[in-house]
Formats: sequence, structure tokens, C-alpha cells
Amino acid sequence: MLAFEFTSPGPTLDLGLISLRWYGVLIASAVFIGIWLSQHLARHREIDPDVVADLAIWLVIGAIPAARLYYVAFQWDFYQQHPEQIIQIWRGGIAIHGAILGGLLAMSLYSYVRRLPFWQLADIIAPSLILGQAIGRWGNFFNSEAFGTPTDLPWKLLIPPGQRPPGFADVAYYHPTFLYESLWNLGVFGILMGLFWRSPLNRPGTIALVYAIAYSLGRFWIEGLRTDSLMLGPLRIAQGVSLLFIALGMWGLFRLYWLGKALPELPKASTN
Repeated sequence: MLAFEFTSPGPTLDLGLISLRWYGVLIASAVFIGIWLSQHLARHREIDPDVVADLAIWLVIGAIPAARLYYVAFQWDFYQQHPEQIIQIWRGGIAIHGAILGGLLAMSLYSYVRRLPFWQLADIIAPSLILGQAIGRWGNFFNSEAFGTPTDLPWKLLIPPGQRPPGFADVAYYHPTFLYESLWNLGVFGILMGLFWRSPLNRPGTIALVYAIAYSLGRFWIEGLRTDSLMLGPLRIAQGVSLLFIALGMWGLFRLYWLGKALPELPKASTN
């Protein structure tokens, strides 16, 4: 039987004179790849690629701080004791659901100000978003974080003693949930790209809604394996948000293809 033992080389990429955090390198790479891909998709929807470049700035400004604030809010007991670490985003500790919510707000404002169709923008951004999530999950690997419960499966992740959860000091191997989610996200990326190319007449919003459903199905399952979930009482926050996204995505597709109604668009900014 094939066996794969994943062992992080550490959170830092040493380039001789300088050292970079793998987490930051991966996030930056995901952003640049995402911009390139979305510009490419925009051309095939007759949207000016420069719109994507401008939107990317809004998305970064909206998504990254929101991802950090979301995480900090649900780990406030820790950050209240260590306030100096709140801005240390390079240490890890961002939540993708916070990034999605911040990005949605930023894109809503952008489409309102620029008088652009929100759902068409969402459709060309969604494939880049899920690909970026697949890349970014490897940051958890290098930081030895966001892993699952103990496992003796042939594929397993070695966690250093200092990173192990309380009560598991003698347990070395855990589910590589970063890998599960990265592979799942790559599969969702393939589905979204297939929809984009094979069904060019999809109704606006289709690809974004399929993203919401497909990503959330995987996240709900994988979140159940993790040992470090953000919690609200007994509830795993990510699972609750995933169920909400699934419900909204299904409602949207029902509206588009069963009721035959377009998704509501945002009002346009006045030109006066």
C-alpha cells in the first residue's frame, strides 16, 4: 500500500540574504494567478480585463482584513491576551469565510460605483477564488496548522510537538486536512471551468452559485475532521456558514432555472 507522510519543512522560505514566510508567498501567488485567470475569462465574456485589475485591488483591501478580523473575533480570548499578534497576519490565522464576506462587500461596492453587473463579475471571479483557495491551503501545511484529528492512515501529516493540540502531546500523526481541501478545491475549479467553457450561455450568477454549493459541501465535511475549528458554543462556525451558503446557492439556482427569473442586481450609482 502506498504511504505518504507529509512533514512541513517549516514556515520560512530561506533565500540566503532574505527569508520569506511561505504563507505570504502562497497568498501573493494566488492573488497574481487569480488576476491573470480572471482577466482571461473576462475577455471571453466581453468584459474589459482592466476592470478585473481594478477590482482586484478592491478585493484585496476588502478580503484580507476581513479574513483576519473574522478569525480574531472568534479567537478573542487568545488575542485579548496577545493584542500585539492581531496584525501579525504572516503567522497565519485568517478565515476564508471572512475573506469571502469581505470580498463580496468590496465587489458589491465596486459594481455599484462602476455601474457593472454584479453577477457577471462574480462568475469570472469564482474560478480564480477557488483556485486561490487550493493554493493557499498549502500555507497551513508549512505552518503546521489547521490539521485534522489523529490518524494512522497511510497518508498522514506529522505535527511537531509544539504544534500539537492539548492532550495529544504523544500523538504525532494527523489527518492532512489542508490536502483534502486543496484537492477538493481543485476538483471544484475543474467543474467551474467546465461550466464556463462548455456552457457559455449560462445565466449570470450560475458559476458563482455552483461555487458556493460545491465548495461548501467539501468544507462542511472537512471541517468535521479538524481539531482547531472556530467555535460559537458547541457549533463549528465554518459548518454553519457552509450550510447557509449551500442553501443560498440552491435557492439561486432554483430561481434561475426553475422559476426562470434572473438574480436581483444591485442598484447602480447615480451619474448626476
